[in-house]
Amino acid sequence: MHILTDDVITVFNEMKVRKLQANEDEKKKRKKAVLFCLSEDKKHIILEEGQEILTGDVGVTVQDPYLHFVKMLPPDDCRYALYDATYETKETKKEDLVFIFWAPDGAPLKSKMIYASSKDAIKKKFTGIKHEWQVNGLEDIKDRRTLADKLGGSSVVTLEGSPI
Repeated sequence: MHILTDDVITVFNEMKVRKLQANEDEKKKRKKAVLFCLSEDKKHIILEEGQEILTGDVGVTVQDPYLHFVKMLPPDDCRYALYDATYETKETKKEDLVFIFWAPDGAPLKSKMIYASSKDAIKKKFTGIKHEWQVNGLEDIKDRRTLADKLGGSSVVTLEGSPI
């Protein structure tokens, strides 16, 4: 059983709760995407250092947050991720947190097994997540249409401001 560090729980809670009264500075510091990995000793689930996108980066250092996020995923190891998807349906604008279990075909079998067995521990702590997505390779994730389908199927017309 893997233990989530307090940092992981804090980040999840901050991403889940959208402060309506947040000022511009607070909004810019809000995390758009983060990656979690196992610690060196394989006992804890931790934030992966430097692997995040802040809302304030979008349009500045990050032009397309979705493509940037996809490039953050390691080609040969597993990760957990939280992605704050902004999308529009024909009726309304929405934001939803997506929990992603990245288990690429090129990852070592042992890594896949450890990550798969820890997934439920994370889900128990990440209460209120509506969307969960297991991804087994770039083919599954590189097209934003796939995520749009997860979020709302054919009713989704844009994701991160880009037409579907």
